[in-house]
Amino acid sequence: MAFLTMDFHSDALGMATALSVILPESAKTQIGMGGSRADHFPTLYLLHGLSDDHTIWARRTSIERYASRYGIAVVMPNAHRSWYCDMAHGGNYYTYIAKEVPAVCRAFFRGMSDAPEMNYIAGLSMGGYGALKIALRNPGAFAGVASFSGAMDPANPKHVYNGSSYWADVFGPFENIRGSENDVYALAENAIREGTLPKKIYLSCGTEDSLLPCTRRMEEILTAANVPHRYREAPGNHTWEFWDGEIERTLDYFFGEA
Repeated sequence: MAFLTMDFHSDALGMATALSVILPESAKTQIGMGGSRADHFPTLYLLHGLSDDHTIWARRTSIERYASRYGIAVVMPNAHRSWYCDMAHGGNYYTYIAKEVPAVCRAFFRGMSDAPEMNYIAGLSMGGYGALKIALRNPGAFAGVASFSGAMDPANPKHVYNGSSYWADVFGPFENIRGSENDVYALAENAIREGTLPKKIYLSCGTEDSLLPCTRRMEEILTAANVPHRYREAPGNHTWEFWDGEIERTLDYFFGEA
């Protein structure tokens, strides 16, 4: 596998930024790694949580080794503390991640395709929320979506940071979040009605994680509507030990099963 850090200018953000990219490589002598590469390969967009950046998945997990099993690309952008929003007072991070990053990567890396069946998105915590929001707001763009320990409910008062202006800077007026384009529960219910959900949906959270109720609520929405999905609730907290196992399971679900 090849690992790249790409520094470039974002028109959506109006500034320079960076992302990490893992690309499949046809290397036959790389010990313990896969060596196959097709002309076109699936791409996973992998999103970070609130306290991290585009480097964190490669630093805390074995994502490169897992990706090598399936010959896939992994794109890891930096969304800072944006909640993957076009912020009320800040950068247009939703537009950047959902629209610009895929277009820029496909322009630079010819093996990446815009075909829906070749694109997947996943993330943890804030990134789990972001992955669901991006997939649900872009019907037909992704074949699969996964959320690990997703912070799915920004309209919950428990998520307001000490009454500071941070939440309003991200989302705008607190009372406007519920039912908006930033409400993943409302987006899921709409996608169910429209029949536009991704074919593969993976949700997981640790039983000791304070965000477990968020994931349970989404699972209940999907189950009530008889939507096929995979759900895993297992011992664990908001930790990389938990997420490392979950990304490995998710790649097998997305790419290893017939």
